[in-house]
Amino acid sequence: MPIPSSVAEEAVAAELATVRPALAPAYDAALRGARAAVLTRLWRALAFEPLPWVVGRETGPDGLVLLLTGGRRLEGPPPDPYATAPYVDRLLLDGRAHRGAGELVRALRVPHGEDFAAELDSSTASLALSRAGQPPAGGERAARTVREWEQRVVDGHPYHPNCRSRPGFSVAEQLAYAPEHRPVVDLGLVSVRAGECLVTGDWPERLRDAGGRVLLPVHPWQAAHVLKHERVAAGFSAHPLMALRTLAPVDGGPHVKTALNARLTSSVRDISVYSVETAAALSAFAEGLAKRLDGRLHITRTLGAATAHSPDLAAVLREPPEAYADAAAGEQVLPVAALACYPPARSAAWRARFARLALSVCLRVLELGVALEAHGQNLLVVLSPDGEPLRLVYRDLADIRISPDRLRAHGLPVPPLSGRLVTDDVTVLRRKLFGSLLTGALGATAGSAGAFAEAFAEATALPATADTASLLTRPLPTKALTLMRLSPAVPGDQWTELPNPLSGG
Repeated sequence: MPIPSSVAEEAVAAELATVRPALAPAYDAALRGARAAVLTRLWRALAFEPLPWVVGRETGPDGLVLLLTGGRRLEGPPPDPYATAPYVDRLLLDGRAHRGAGELVRALRVPHGEDFAAELDSSTASLALSRAGQPPAGGERAARTVREWEQRVVDGHPYHPNCRSRPGFSVAEQLAYAPEHRPVVDLGLVSVRAGECLVTGDWPERLRDAGGRVLLPVHPWQAAHVLKHERVAAGFSAHPLMALRTLAPVDGGPHVKTALNARLTSSVRDISVYSVETAAALSAFAEGLAKRLDGRLHITRTLGAATAHSPDLAAVLREPPEAYADAAAGEQVLPVAALACYPPARSAAWRARFARLALSVCLRVLELGVALEAHGQNLLVVLSPDGEPLRLVYRDLADIRISPDRLRAHGLPVPPLSGRLVTDDVTVLRRKLFGSLLTGALGATAGSAGAFAEAFAEATALPATADTASLLTRPLPTKALTLMRLSPAVPGDQWTELPNPLSGG
């Protein structure tokens, strides 16, 4: 029986017929798989997040039943908190099958559900578009650069139902700016008088004009929709990376993080004045910290940051991760999110070696006083010529957490920072690392609870710390991403817990 298309799916199809008609058949073919992928992510959220209208959960021989307010029942298969392959193609609400995530949320009639349902429809349609634009299997050369690996991360966030939600982006803009479509993006430049601009670090001469004014790189989407092209001059060409607003210049050099006031997945991607103010001090601190890890961790330096005292007009220049791989020796760097596309990572033995490296390094950093946000986009692995995981590279310091008490206990200098980056709250520190590394990067690399448990069990010789003890014995924290989208009045992150493959609970 054909599944009715959502308004978002039909809108993408209509625009695609105008801007890229050759992709239309592939888009239509990709819709069924995209619906299952988003519905699978939604089922994970419904099964594990503390949603106020889920009043009970019953596990039976055929799966899980959610007991909802008003006596309603939602039935689905046994939920796998770490699955990345779609395994849910329908859910039963009071006996009626629903095959689309947005359709189901509308039928649930929960507070703020209509807006969330629209996001889910958009996510499904954009995911189908992303998949439609991929070359046929075996039709592209082997990836060698970070940029090429990032282009292979087609499905976006491995667990968020809004994995490909890009509201405000037309089909033409997704094709022109999204990394999975492999475009070259022409960044603009906005000239700002030096006295009107906050600059930290070393802002290069090539991004200053003859009068000493600061030239801020601007994403073309930002220029069109936020700045309205005001004062935007031609700049330079760059390849978009996984974060979409961060780009690698075609001619090489530092990666450029641009302001992009669009809601991608969950968050609006601007660059706060606070981030620019703290960029240089934070980078210098992280560089010193990495030296305590015996070469097992490198943190890309923030070379310069500038803002016109506005989150709408700012940019950050960051060292490329390739700086920490010996290309002449055959080493390469992969974002952890791209490991699903890397054949050796399908081996249980390889995953165990990688888990051991990632856990031992990140737990040591946490013990010293820093919780990294080590999800699959921020964390990269340096591979030997034969594919062995050698060491880690971490990028983007904007949302780490720093514990002054822990730093002092290890005789480390406390950086001159304040604000949201600084906390001694153990729960906050562990959630930051465990919720990104364990229930994000490592879980997604494994791809299922069983494979995750297998990789975990082999990851021996971890640091003997209180953090490790918590990791080995307690359920694992993860952001309650769907609850957050359905709670627009609640600021900040909300959390839930997932079964821990090490503790068995």
